[in-house]
Amino acid sequence: MDVAKLSLFLLLALIAEILGTVGGFGSSLFFVPIAGFFFEFHVALAVTGLFHITSNISKVVLFHRGISKRIVLYLGTASVLAVLVGAFLSTQVEAKSLELFLGFFLIALSLWFLLKPSFMLNANKSSLIWSGMSSGFAAGLLGTGGAIRGLALSSFALGKDAFVSTSALIDLGVDLSRTGVYFFEGYFKSVELSIILWLAAVSAVGSYIGKLILNRISEDQFRKVVLWLILFVGISTIAAGIFK
Repeated sequence: MDVAKLSLFLLLALIAEILGTVGGFGSSLFFVPIAGFFFEFHVALAVTGLFHITSNISKVVLFHRGISKRIVLYLGTASVLAVLVGAFLSTQVEAKSLELFLGFFLIALSLWFLLKPSFMLNANKSSLIWSGMSSGFAAGLLGTGGAIRGLALSSFALGKDAFVSTSALIDLGVDLSRTGVYFFEGYFKSVELSIILWLAAVSAVGSYIGKLILNRISEDQFRKVVLWLILFVGISTIAAGIFK
């Protein structure tokens, strides 16, 4: 990758990381389509997995207060198990129809929560497990499941730090699991070490900038930012699926 192309890639990665931190659900929502412009699909999944590991480590360090152990236990365990299934299926399933389904799903749910701001899911075992399975499976298959997890967490009335740190800790387990699968499937063959090192630095800087932004907005504003970003991602996902 030449210098100009690498610079553009890293700039877009930094923007994705900032938006993912402010949204609370991780950068992969924005980073997967960005990586898709520079790498073929399976390599993009591999690069996203590595980028997200360093990204989530940065978030856990920066937002470590208020992690919900109960949500991590149920939603996180379900996510880690489901991501393995999705990652293995990524080698066999045509992703376009699934991307379109995911896009419509995100639009419908984000609009529902925006139009019904007082609606909250019960943080019971069943809803946590189903949310975890859905987000984990999508992460393994499509490279991103943070929006589904973000929708679930946004309805559990978590504070900003608890939202970001809980989501990041769960995502770390998900990314370690799927990246292992991607490695054994040979997705990393054409990934340059220098790109990985640059992305590690970008993830730390982007997470820190995102934290500074979050310190300046209220809890209510934060929840609205999450939902509007997810709505935007849903529209972008559909557009990308149609015009690929």
